Amino acid sequence: MQDKITGRIYKFGDNVNSDIIIAGRYLIYIDPVKLAEHAFEMLGEGFPAKLRSFDILVAGRNFGCGSAREQASTAIQGLGIKAVVAASFARTFYRNAINDGLPIFECPAVYDAVAEGDELSIDLAAGLISHSGRDYEFPRIPASVAKILQLGGLANYLKSTLEAEAASR
Repeated sequence: MQDKITGRIYKFGDNVNSDIIIAGRYLIYIDPVKLAEHAFEMLGEGFPAKLRSFDILVAGRNFGCGSAREQASTAIQGLGIKAVVAASFARTFYRNAINDGLPIFECPAVYDAVAEGDELSIDLAAGLISHSGRDYEFPRIPASVAKILQLGGLANYLKSTLEAEAASR
């Protein structure tokens, strides 16, 4: 994970649920590329391809609500999305995203300020999202969570921790 994430945004509304992100019939897959082929396809033909031209998703309230499917964050990453900013997240999605290494940030003020196609810059160290000359604060990520994101997810974090412990013996 980078300290600064910059890119074009795609803007969703409220209550984007995990069933819309990735339909249940595709939960047999775990590969991000395969999941991305079907991400958000319920929103129309060609939608996964359309999202590939964006870097950051911005959404309203309760992003990721619905079924507790881990593949939702994996599918988003498979599209090449670098981060998700929302007014709020469903708690299970929030934790699944962190575990999967997908940077996500709660910042309600950004939602009203942006339009699809705008550029955003997210500075993790400063806890700021910049858009059109304005800065918006978001709760800073705890060091432990930042380390999980930096290593690409919880599995990599645990592997790194176990390897460090083994090397110190």
